[in-house]
Amino acid sequence: MDNLGLLADGFGAVLTPENLLYAVIGVLLGTFVGVLPGIGPAMAVALLLPVTYGLEPISAFIMFAGIYYGGMYGGSTTAILLNTPGESASVMTALEGNLMARGGRAAQALATAAIGSFVAGTVGTLLVVLFAPALASVAVEIGAPSYFALMVLAMIMVTSVLGGSPLRGFIALFLGLTIGLVGLDLNTGQTRLSFDQPLLAERIDVVVVAVGIFALGEALWVAAHLRRTPAHVVPVGRPWMSGDDVRRSWGPWLRGTAYGFPFGALPAGGAEIPTFLSYVTEKRIAARKGRDEFGRGAIEGVAGPEAANNASAAGTFVPLLALGLPVTATSAVMLAALQGYGIEPGPGLMTDQPELVWALLASLLIGNVLLLVLNLPLAPVWARLLQIPRPQLYAGILFFAALGAYAANLQAFDLFLLLLLGLLGLLMRRFGLPVLPLILGVILGPLMEYRLREAMAISGGEVSALWSEPLAVVIYVVVAVAVVAPLVVRRVRPAPAAVAVDEGIAGNADDEEKVR
Repeated sequence: MDNLGLLADGFGAVLTPENLLYAVIGVLLGTFVGVLPGIGPAMAVALLLPVTYGLEPISAFIMFAGIYYGGMYGGSTTAILLNTPGESASVMTALEGNLMARGGRAAQALATAAIGSFVAGTVGTLLVVLFAPALASVAVEIGAPSYFALMVLAMIMVTSVLGGSPLRGFIALFLGLTIGLVGLDLNTGQTRLSFDQPLLAERIDVVVVAVGIFALGEALWVAAHLRRTPAHVVPVGRPWMSGDDVRRSWGPWLRGTAYGFPFGALPAGGAEIPTFLSYVTEKRIAARKGRDEFGRGAIEGVAGPEAANNASAAGTFVPLLALGLPVTATSAVMLAALQGYGIEPGPGLMTDQPELVWALLASLLIGNVLLLVLNLPLAPVWARLLQIPRPQLYAGILFFAALGAYAANLQAFDLFLLLLLGLLGLLMRRFGLPVLPLILGVILGPLMEYRLREAMAISGGEVSALWSEPLAVVIYVVVAVAVVAPLVVRRVRPAPAAVAVDEGIAGNADDEEKVR
């Protein structure tokens, strides 16, 4: 009951005319950017991060919650209408959703995605209310060795297990860790990798890295493959579901939520696995019921994976708020936003910043409601936005990317860094390197270094201190199993064919050809 009382206080802070206006603006902006082709929720949040500058923290994160859920819904819209998943978690939604759109049922596909997002997001946020404070109270007792092990687990799981290629994932992680090393050494005060450039004495701003890799890298990639014919848009009509559609969707909504939240709440993170499990489950249930619509546009194949995706997204707030661990690209950008206000997520956040935490959780619930109310009737409008010619579309993206990079520190030097990072993002797409490990390396690298040095200082330089706590030992065992198990499975049987999409943003040359 204490948690529910604190959540009620959060609603009291959010339910003011000014803050509700920020929530509406956030939902509209998030959806507007999210429905643009090739832009997933991570890029939407990164692009709109500067919009929240100058606001009080609570107002900023109320708007941010709307941007977050708006970007999630926008990514599913492009997946359904254009078969263009903005992120890997939307691939399963695109499989049946685009087939429904081609069959003249785009309205039903968009509606079940929106309602499924609402159901899963609401249930998932309520579960965050219940689990995040409990986990934070336990996390206060966790020492530096266990924190270091947790960060290793997050990096290994995201890089090795959830990526399409472990080697490419580790290359991207190495690049991120290298970028994270730029700046002053924590112990000696000497600059590292600064190339005698005084403006690199500080760490490279994570906002500049995120906007450069996501937005500028994607714009350069599309420009390199630009065709001047606009993408074909499927008309969606009025968003409406029949009674039979609702009866067939409510089960997948609940099952998808049950799949998605645990994967998001674990430091392993990621929505790819639960969306795949949800799709397979719904396909098997439909087969038992004698329905053979999968492969021709089954509404269950949209409802289940979309619910799993959004429940997983809500679940990522558990490790983010309680442990300070971002396990997806979107939560990594959210962590950067928190740090921009001088707030460090972790065990002390629930006690040090309770007003902000509970207002954020309340705003997630309100943003979820606003998303459903505003976007069901606006779905045809978002579809028409996709008719903007790509040269003008990506010119606007470049403008907002430059604005976001400059607004981070008001330094023209950041524009130069943005260009370099954009070229790096272009090369990553060219060679199929996933984006998420790089962003995790940039954010978690310095935190890992801090915990490592703390553990070594306490033990007098003994390496054995890294596994001196029982929790750390358990985590390293999990890491070993996670790394070895896929290798054993590949030895025992051939890996099944799978559709792979680059992490975060629509990624490689093959995907670009399929999009067009």
